[in-house]
Amino acid sequence: MPELPEVEVVRAGLAPAVTGARVAGVAVLDPRALKRHVPLSGDDGLGGHGVTLSDAAGALRAADFERRTTGLVLDAPVRRGKFMWIPVRSSGGPAQALLAHLGMSGQLLLRSHDASDDRHVRVRLWIEHPEHGELRVDFADQRLFGSLALDGLVPAPDGIGGATAIPSQAVHIARDPLDPAFDDAGFVRGLRSRATGVKRALLDQRLVSGIGNIYADEALWRARLHPETPGAMVGPRKAGELLVQLRAVFAQALAEGGTSFDAQYVNVNGQAGYFAHSLNAYGRSGQPCTRCGTAIRRVPFGGRSSHFCPRCQRRR
Repeated sequence: MPELPEVEVVRAGLAPAVTGARVAGVAVLDPRALKRHVPLSGDDGLGGHGVTLSDAAGALRAADFERRTTGLVLDAPVRRGKFMWIPVRSSGGPAQALLAHLGMSGQLLLRSHDASDDRHVRVRLWIEHPEHGELRVDFADQRLFGSLALDGLVPAPDGIGGATAIPSQAVHIARDPLDPAFDDAGFVRGLRSRATGVKRALLDQRLVSGIGNIYADEALWRARLHPETPGAMVGPRKAGELLVQLRAVFAQALAEGGTSFDAQYVNVNGQAGYFAHSLNAYGRSGQPCTRCGTAIRRVPFGGRSSHFCPRCQRRR
């Protein structure tokens, strides 16, 4: 699943091409990619962010998205955790944004108008930029866990950088460790107030956003913390060290273009990241720890897996 570094790579790649661009046309090829989109009528038979669309409901949702998105002028993309959105300029109407969540395999790809079709394209936008000319934005998603939506912007409860609004569907998401206004002391307090395992706490997007399975395992390996260590048992100094390591692993992943294990994550130009070659824990079950040589262990974790070194990350 794309995590903070992958979404940030996509955001940074889109920014020059979409900021100031006008949406000239939209084609929804698969309405299932709009499961987070709510038509203005609010009555598509789904009662909110439905996952299963009937043919009629899907057609209604697609038509509403195409009509309301065509003609919009896009501002600079913004990201919080794994959510990304593009505020749109409106004349007198309510503040809105084009909200994107990549899910497990979502991709936002920049293409020329005459480029060949990408695989698994679900939604296509044709845009016109005053400097870069005509471009195409393809939202492709093999597994259909991702989505696009037009969502209203609401006042951010804690602000967000220099902006003052956030999509209503992302308002519950905490800041991420790369946010300049991230509350380090608040994170330490929140982590140490939890009896749950420290990895489970890291995956709670209400405490800290943007962290998924890969980067949780990597940061815990760097901080020498067992994933099942209760948060309440992590001292203030060790919690601060964990935050330092989270930022370090994010910074390295960003520099290396994110983590790609297969073709499901690529940047806006369709290129894979190479941070997978720098992993020390995740996906290395049975291989020697790069620090002590002990075999990395893999254990089930909430339908997924945790990877850690049983020697370097002893549970205390």
